[in-house]
Amino acid sequence: MDVQFIVGPLMDALSESSLYSRSPGQLIGSGSPLGLKLQKFLVAYISLLPEEIKRYGDFVRIEQASVDFEYTLYCIGVPWKRLFNVCSSLPFFLIALANIPRCKALGIEGLLALRDVLQCTMITHQILLRGAAQCYLLQTAMNLVDVEKVSLSDVSTFLMSVRQEECLGRQTSLWTELCDWLCVNESCFRRASIGSSTGLHETSTLNAYVKSLVQEYIKSPAWDRGEKCCMPDWFEAKLVALMVLLAVDVEGMRSQYSEKRRTQNVLRIFLDPLLDALVKFGTNAYMPLLRTDRCLQLLLKLLHTCLLKGSSSQDDEVFTLLQNFILSTSESISEFILRRLTMNELNSISDLDRCRLYLMVLTELINLHLKVGWKRGNPIWRVISPLKNASVRHLQEMNSGQEPTLGRQIQGVVSMASLAMVCEATDQKPELQLDSLDAGPMERLLCSLPLNQTLQKPRTDGESSFSEESSSSQGWGKIVAQYIHDRWVCLSFLLKKYHTLIPTSEGEILEPILPAVQMPERTLQSALEALTILPSDQVLPVFHCMKILVPKIMYKIIEMSAIKTGVFNILITYCCKSWIVSASNVSQGSLSSAKNYSELVLEACIFGTVFRRDQRLIQDVQTFIENLGHNCAANIVIENTKREDHYVRICAIKFLCLLDGSNMSHKLFMEDLTIKLLDKDELVSKSRTRYYVNSQQHRVKNRIWQTLLVLFPRFDQGEENLKTSICTFLSVLSHLDIVTENIPEKKLILKQALIIVLHWCFNHNFSIRLYALIALKKIWGMCKALHLEELDALTSVIESSLNQVENMQGAGNAKKNWQRIQEHFFFAAFHPLKDYCLETIFYILPRLSGLVEDEWISIGKFTKFTDIPLDAGFQWYRSPTQLCELKPGDWAQQDIGSNSGEADNQSEWTDVQKKIIPWKNNVPDLDLELVFQDRAAKLGKSISRLIVVASLIDKPTNLGGLCRTCEVFGASALAVGNLQCIRDRQFQHLSVSAEQWLPLVEVRPPQLIDYLQQKKAEGYTIVGVEQTVKSVDLTQYCFPEKSLLLLGNEREGIPANLIQQLDVCVEIPQQGIIRSLNVHVSGALLIWEYTRQQLLRHGVPVARSSGLI
Repeated sequence: MDVQFIVGPLMDALSESSLYSRSPGQLIGSGSPLGLKLQKFLVAYISLLPEEIKRYGDFVRIEQASVDFEYTLYCIGVPWKRLFNVCSSLPFFLIALANIPRCKALGIEGLLALRDVLQCTMITHQILLRGAAQCYLLQTAMNLVDVEKVSLSDVSTFLMSVRQEECLGRQTSLWTELCDWLCVNESCFRRASIGSSTGLHETSTLNAYVKSLVQEYIKSPAWDRGEKCCMPDWFEAKLVALMVLLAVDVEGMRSQYSEKRRTQNVLRIFLDPLLDALVKFGTNAYMPLLRTDRCLQLLLKLLHTCLLKGSSSQDDEVFTLLQNFILSTSESISEFILRRLTMNELNSISDLDRCRLYLMVLTELINLHLKVGWKRGNPIWRVISPLKNASVRHLQEMNSGQEPTLGRQIQGVVSMASLAMVCEATDQKPELQLDSLDAGPMERLLCSLPLNQTLQKPRTDGESSFSEESSSSQGWGKIVAQYIHDRWVCLSFLLKKYHTLIPTSEGEILEPILPAVQMPERTLQSALEALTILPSDQVLPVFHCMKILVPKIMYKIIEMSAIKTGVFNILITYCCKSWIVSASNVSQGSLSSAKNYSELVLEACIFGTVFRRDQRLIQDVQTFIENLGHNCAANIVIENTKREDHYVRICAIKFLCLLDGSNMSHKLFMEDLTIKLLDKDELVSKSRTRYYVNSQQHRVKNRIWQTLLVLFPRFDQGEENLKTSICTFLSVLSHLDIVTENIPEKKLILKQALIIVLHWCFNHNFSIRLYALIALKKIWGMCKALHLEELDALTSVIESSLNQVENMQGAGNAKKNWQRIQEHFFFAAFHPLKDYCLETIFYILPRLSGLVEDEWISIGKFTKFTDIPLDAGFQWYRSPTQLCELKPGDWAQQDIGSNSGEADNQSEWTDVQKKIIPWKNNVPDLDLELVFQDRAAKLGKSISRLIVVASLIDKPTNLGGLCRTCEVFGASALAVGNLQCIRDRQFQHLSVSAEQWLPLVEVRPPQLIDYLQQKKAEGYTIVGVEQTVKSVDLTQYCFPEKSLLLLGNEREGIPANLIQQLDVCVEIPQQGIIRSLNVHVSGALLIWEYTRQQLLRHGVPVARSSGLI
């Protein structure tokens, strides 16, 4: 197969994102059919390359006869730049590469090419997709690299381009695979200069490399410039930590951890230089500053890499050993950090990075001491109190009115950061609580300082260099933002600690002890100001304070959630958890608070946005990656934050499931919520009288009634008073046997039901008669089973009627509808009591009713969402029947009222207008015209601004021919009276699949006037094809670019009320006797004339562009 074709046109074609949509009927998360086939194709193609080509050299020129395998991959890598920008295609392509059979194909250049892809191409991708891509790229490298051409140094540098926090966690399958690869190939790697002079007698080449790597890292660098140098980059620390842990795990894999002592010795050998340096921190005052920085960076990275998500500290021998080694040096480290933070040693801009490093190390040491058991008097305990006191003193000095020098301001920023660390640690670990609940100096100082205090640009000290002064001016805004962030971290801690002091009334406290806590209005106003000052990555503590103070901002958060996913999730989860005391008991007091926010619960119950097509594709691929489970390490390493919109509704529904109808406070809350839900349903119905399936209105109404179904069992039956349509009433009546299951005397009920059903069997409306007949069949079966003698007189009439319906001859609509309604799940398999569960309400019924997959909430998501736990005995999850195994049918209920006037109006039968489009999985609110224009542009076709309206045409042959003509000449859309026509065989015979490439719009005849007026407002000229007194000859009319062509009915033409809406009437000149042309021919002539004029207007030769002679 031609390599140039594979890496050229094929890859270009595969870069179109729309190709990776799911097929109609395919479940979310099952993967794109093309993507799955692409995996098999690439694996098969590479496997068929001759072995000598795979092993040939590094890079060769194109003109060489034998194209080597690495060059093939390199060429494929050029379209990667485009392919990788298509998030929906990326995982499938990389899975295919990762599955290529192992061969020695990539040298150092190939490894560098993969690294460039990792570092440059995918930085803007969604995090889970990026994590999965890195997993498969690393597997590709392990399969294809020629280990004899690369050194361990090359491998370690490549591994640094993989983001460990996104895919390479310890104890994941990818980490194990990497360790196994290193173990198998460690003796084959090309020797590097760093490992040539240093070696261990009893260790492998990998161990020798890692040992020398640590030794070189700990040495003071030659560019150490003393106290004024900047903190070193983290790259080397990450690299050394990664290689140390990989080497230790490889050693453990080799011995299967059977020799614990051996693993301990290997780790000790690696870390000896580090531990020796850390022990001297507290006593060696002259240790070079860069060396201390590098040692602390390595310590942090060892801990972070060891405990990345996906790793477990339990039964982890390596972590236990590492923990013990570090704890032996904690006293020396903590004394060093205390001195550096409190003795005015940090006084320059570059020292702020060191401050953050010291505080991170101190936090990790606190965590380690808590893991082994917190004891008063341990080294960390002795550091916290002096650190807090010194920080308070420095802040008081900074706010005493002295002139703000750079050193004093920097020390103030360091002190605020130190207090923020102490507050965060104390909030998360109550064991660190040093003081009583009484407000001390720290609390009073923090509550009295201005909340958004802006630090003045300092006057530099005489000793400060010009460059330091310049940098302080340029970066002072970031320093101020960090200071304000730390200030709000402290305030968040105080608001939690002293939440009982927050006043519940609006009355002002005359002499507040803690102003920021006791004056919430002022604090909330300051929080809103802080949101405008701080960058987006530093606003979280401000939100924590606002969450504590008042939830009045909930509507702003709900609006924000339409743009940023996951925002509403945090709000509703926090609220529901705060209203719940335990899984089985919701207290009256907390629920009375919830009643004040029933609007919030209402919004959560109906929450859900309709995404654009590009967002939908990314979500589909992300679901596919999540469904891979443990087979993709990114699913383990990257935490599932439950940011999907579904989890907002799941949280609200699980909260409602905890409510008890016998508890008066619970009952009042549910009644209030139910009234609001019914009001919302009525509001949605009035907002738009007609809407199509899966539109936003349809989805909201569906969510409303799903919530009501959850609530109804908790109400007394006597309180149920619901309005319903006749068809719905008859549908429920067909389940009378289940409804009357517990009623001993059924005769009276059956007689009454039979009379009602027989009455509706004689209705003039076909749909009502159909529902009445299915109900009659079910009720009559009950009557026969009970042998009701008083109904014997009706036996012959009813049974003959039912037999006539069953034995209807022919293949007309009546017989088809009778068969379809009996096969519908509601009448054939649905059990109103056994199927009354969350799975039926939120997954089975939406699936069987034709709702788009976005609305299906699987029961697995309910069980995975553990933030709102349910009782262990909660059994209302799954349906015990076979309903879940049924497939969706094509029967749609038409709700017709009892008023005969309503039934006569066929166009108003249903609240739902089915809108069928060729691509079923497209989002309902998507602008279809733009999608087809984009697709046509990629295929090299031109799209005009002509809209053809054929809503008045009845015959499928004419519609099919028009559809074909419109597609051929590039019309922007074709409007028809009913989209069901595209299923007609005569239509399909004439259209020859043109409906799949042309936007079709359903505009029923009663809607034409509104549609034409809407298009007029959009700038379209309405052109009618009709013979009138004022009609313009087609040969003399010049079509505007934005034209709407209205075609008349085959027999009646264009009605008078629509002619009034036309801007111009055009007639076709005729020479014969027959007065009119076929409507398809007429439309085709005008469409071609429009196209001809537009082509001439743009300077395109007509004959060549159209293909016509």
